[in-house]
Amino acid sequence: MASVLVTGGLGAIGAPLTEVLERRGHDVWVADRPWNERDRYYRCDVSEYRQLERVFADREFDYVYHLGAEFGRRNGEDFYETMWQSNAVGTKNVCRLQAEHDFRLIFASSSEVYGDYDGVMEESVPLEEGPRQLNDYAISKWVNEQQIMNAADRHGTESVRVRFFNTYGPGERYSEYRSVVCKFCYRALHDLPYHVYEDHHRSFTYIDDTVRTLANVVDSFHPGEVYNIAGEEYYDIKALSDMVLGYLGKDDAQVEYRGTEDHNTLNKKASVEKATRDLDHEQRVSLEEGIPRTIDWMRDYYDLE
Repeated sequence: MASVLVTGGLGAIGAPLTEVLERRGHDVWVADRPWNERDRYYRCDVSEYRQLERVFADREFDYVYHLGAEFGRRNGEDFYETMWQSNAVGTKNVCRLQAEHDFRLIFASSSEVYGDYDGVMEESVPLEEGPRQLNDYAISKWVNEQQIMNAADRHGTESVRVRFFNTYGPGERYSEYRSVVCKFCYRALHDLPYHVYEDHHRSFTYIDDTVRTLANVVDSFHPGEVYNIAGEEYYDIKALSDMVLGYLGKDDAQVEYRGTEDHNTLNKKASVEKATRDLDHEQRVSLEEGIPRTIDWMRDYYDLE
């Protein structure tokens, strides 16, 4: 059994990750910003060094999953001050405390770091090809990865980076800044208009598949490695919208088709060979299965008939 801290442990990925790690017998603590009744909980903003320092002064951890961050491209533009403080300063704080307390770090990065790269996204691409990140959120995640690699070089810290590709599913509450699956499902359920950028293609990952692989890092930790966590299928965004509408039995009268979105990667097709080899990554839930599960959860959560 390992002692584990999950920053951002109340979030859409952090909460189910915490549950899976606990079911596997680990002693799991959560750090996040809201008040919460959980026993093993620290109310903490990772961008505030003093608050985070108190967590590590109170308890030593074998592993830290650092998921605490601001999420989303548009969020990173509308609230860039908060995003940079949370993502860049927050990760710097974690790196400084890692050098002092010698825990192993698992960092939640993003497919956004691949920027304008248009080929199959193998983990070596950002360093070898130098793609241009297309928005502040993407830049912040690549900055975070650089911070972690530099900390390993300077202090000998041990870290693993994981890059999520469009994780979606139950537990993701709607906002304008959430994933495209979440937005399409919510807005279609409520008969609200939404737009579809037809020229873009994505790999999608159901939450259970992401969390299972992410939890496996503790049992198969390879310092310095980086992994894509992604679905093996590849869809255009219109196909996603059609699935949502088809399950709901609705037409596309509320949908506006726009072609290409500026400052956003056209195609995100991930290589998952490394995660499959080292972390037993497996896509068990297809998009065709995951969309109904997500919609059914939303119906229940938002008390819709």
